[in-house]
Amino acid sequence: MATSVEETLKRIQAHKGVIGTIVVNSEGIPIRTTLDNSTTVQYCNSLTLLTQKARGAVRDIDPQNDLTFLRVRSKKNEIMVAPDKDYLFVVVQGEQGAITL
Repeated sequence: MATSVEETLKRIQAHKGVIGTIVVNSEGIPIRTTLDNSTTVQYCNSLTLLTQKARGAVRDIDPQNDLTFLRVRSKKNEIMVAPDKDYLFVVVQGEQGAITL
């Protein structure tokens, strides 16, 4: 199982434009990251709170529903968050690699 997770993380990190990935536990503590420490802490603090707020907003609208994915796009980056019960998986992608719809 751990090998599969490692392979998946490497595959995602290899995508064009990916700046970094972070795995955050339910307490907002980074478990695994490819970013420097200060950037990781900044993303963890902000995205843990944002994900909690977004999950609350989804549940306020429909108590039977839950947040499955959060995508934030800015002028410079795109941040994608896949929340789970115990973890958040964060991918930070630069503008060159941004996925267009």
